[in-house]
Amino acid sequence: MTGVRAWVNRLRRRAWRWVFFRMVFGERSGGALLAGTRISPSTCIEHEERLVLEDDVFIGHFNFIEASAGVRIGRGSQITNYVSIVSHSTHRAVRAAAALSGNDSPASDGAVVRQPIEIGQRCFIGPHSTIEAGTVLGHGTLVASHSRVRGRFPDFAVLAGSPATVVGDTREPDRAWLAAHPQLRDGYEAWLRSVAAEAKP
Repeated sequence: MTGVRAWVNRLRRRAWRWVFFRMVFGERSGGALLAGTRISPSTCIEHEERLVLEDDVFIGHFNFIEASAGVRIGRGSQITNYVSIVSHSTHRAVRAAAALSGNDSPASDGAVVRQPIEIGQRCFIGPHSTIEAGTVLGHGTLVASHSRVRGRFPDFAVLAGSPATVVGDTREPDRAWLAAHPQLRDGYEAWLRSVAAEAKP
């Protein structure tokens, strides 16, 4: 009997994974087809019409994206698992304003924060992190797991902590990694040149 239960449990897990966790290439954003983008069905997206994605984005399992004020995620970025990206905040409103959360009545003016979020190209957001309203992450940013991120950060920043601060530059470990994998250097350096060209006024 135990062998039958084990077989049934294994079958149930496989069926559940196939329906609810299978990552499939192909999404749409702003009317454009994104052939290389994958989003887990277990990710909850509120105000999806205000979420703008470039291609080759990966958004893993059990994430929450609230895009009412606008969220933009750059090409090649990865959002791992259990990440919250929230473009509005009511933490002051619950104490200082009479309005209920999400209510845009005059009583909530100044208490509810609504600001867009921008995540640059080839960023990596570690598990259990929160990206708060108004945050801008430069290209190539790495957010360590369990970080709470608010503010504007430069390209190639390594961010960690709650609140997150810059603790490094992703290009430093990349140098050693590329020395061990020289076949990837040309593509990496071409991308660095495109980032530098974009930064010029």
